Amino acid sequence: MVAQLVDLIVAFVTGTVSAVGYLGVFVLMTFESACVPIPSEIIMPFSGFLVTTGKLNIWGVTLAGAFGNLIGAVITYAIGFYGGRPFILKYGKYFFVKEKEIHHAEKFFAKWGDWSVFISRNLPVIRTFISLPAGVAEMPFAKFALFSFLGSIPWCFALTYLGFILGSNWLVIREYGHYLDIAAGLAIAAFLGKIVWDYYHDISSD
Repeated sequence: MVAQLVDLIVAFVTGTVSAVGYLGVFVLMTFESACVPIPSEIIMPFSGFLVTTGKLNIWGVTLAGAFGNLIGAVITYAIGFYGGRPFILKYGKYFFVKEKEIHHAEKFFAKWGDWSVFISRNLPVIRTFISLPAGVAEMPFAKFALFSFLGSIPWCFALTYLGFILGSNWLVIREYGHYLDIAAGLAIAAFLGKIVWDYYHDISSD
């Protein structure tokens, strides 16, 4: 049953992106970021494969994904902002949001504050739900939008590049998707951590 569902999602994603290109990436990533279970781990790698065929450009795909992520994030932020926590807990199941996932996102937001929006865009699972507690906490919208967009770029690029490298073998992600999620998350987190480390190291050296 699960395998059949995954096959349907793959067919839907590949058909949509093949038919309308960047717009398809944008729309699908909007859905994904708005908590609709259409994995970016399928959307972006397949789009990366299409880059190898010359149909798409890697930076065009990355930006289409990042902008889609932003719009979906704004939708879920608005649900949290205007609906509040009780609304999310009561009606979240209708938006494909589980209570356990909400609690994980709330914990992460409580620990890292506004920066959790930027950091979590590069972490599997929680990246989809972090907008809800950000909205509930009434995080300043401009800051939320900026952090969401900038934070999603490394994730979108990494998955697109992975699809580009794998080429026609991109479907291997279906078998090892969970491990690839973890690997991509750790690699991006390490990259961002190095940037922060180098920045403060340079300051302390002056």
